[in-house]
Amino acid sequence: MNPVFQTLGRRLRLGVVGGGPGSFIGPVHRRAATFDDRFEVVAGVLSSDPGRSQAAAADLGIAADRAYSDWRALLDGERARDDGIDAVAIMTPNHLHYPVADRALDMGYDVICDKPLTLTATEAVALARKVRDTGLVFVVTFNYSQYPLVRQARAMVGAGELGDILQIHLTYVQGHNATLVEADGKGSTWRFDADKAGASLILGDIGSHAHHLGAYVSGLELDAVMADVGASVPGRTADDYAAILLRWSNGARGTLWVTNAAAGGEHGLGFRIFGAKGGLEWQQEQPNTMLHRRLEGFPELVTRRLHGALHPSAERATRTEIGHPEGYQEAFANLYADAAEAILARHTGRSANPLALDFPTVLDGARGMRFIEAALESSRRKCWVDCRLAF
Repeated sequence: MNPVFQTLGRRLRLGVVGGGPGSFIGPVHRRAATFDDRFEVVAGVLSSDPGRSQAAAADLGIAADRAYSDWRALLDGERARDDGIDAVAIMTPNHLHYPVADRALDMGYDVICDKPLTLTATEAVALARKVRDTGLVFVVTFNYSQYPLVRQARAMVGAGELGDILQIHLTYVQGHNATLVEADGKGSTWRFDADKAGASLILGDIGSHAHHLGAYVSGLELDAVMADVGASVPGRTADDYAAILLRWSNGARGTLWVTNAAAGGEHGLGFRIFGAKGGLEWQQEQPNTMLHRRLEGFPELVTRRLHGALHPSAERATRTEIGHPEGYQEAFANLYADAAEAILARHTGRSANPLALDFPTVLDGARGMRFIEAALESSRRKCWVDCRLAF
């Protein structure tokens, strides 16, 4: 029996905001939430159109009286119920992340929120302070940090197996915006609207993931950036390209290159991190292998070997037996599994397994927003900009 059911006698009740008809990420969230049978989705507002929201909720088996017309009605309606929700998952366009999360925290709900955390660093810091003051659980879905070999890389760096970190290089190279998709209405057109998506399409959408991956694996914070951010496709006004020089908190140097306008690019998320003793290389398109290069000796191909070969944090994130691939959905499910354990610990006053608390928090989201603003300032001013977070 899963630990949530064993302790509470029921699954955690989840309310979802967003992720309805036509959404890519909505079904990913809902499958991840129920993957380990620790949550059940019992309430939702799945569209800004009340009729579509209620129809989508019915398709998911949500009771009619818990299919709400808007997010305020969901939070208020669930608060009034004896069997109300325990947590809120937010997967809306970016401009709604802050108001929904802020109100949910005020009402005592734990929160799982898509990235980028907010539209501004000021909003993000406000959320981080509220989480600190309330003690509530807040997970930001930087899901790539939850692959077994990404956790393995973080553990190897933390154990000193690479020595002092000297260089961190990050890429995220996609091609789905290589043409003016916004002109013919293809794709998620709201992402090209700064009022809904934020000041930079590319940095909010995928640059935030790359930045977090580098920080997560290295255990470092970013100190300063020198950036070139803009549009590479003629006629486009939204950012689709960023090339950034990085300075990390221990003095390490690095680079970040992200774009969704590289014709033919599929996904292209990866890191190359080098220390005094060697380096690690990982690509999300081949997530179950990682190359460990040594200063002396032959390189080693690290795989998801079970039964004690990996660091404990990587073992925890490994779900399928050796030889069988696992990836995106399982990594997303790892976030929800750890969130459930943290929420359960808060409800019961018991200590959670420390390995379950190694998920991206509201503070990671706030650091991501500061990174975005610093990169845009650097690109405008053509100089190095400090991106440390004042918190």
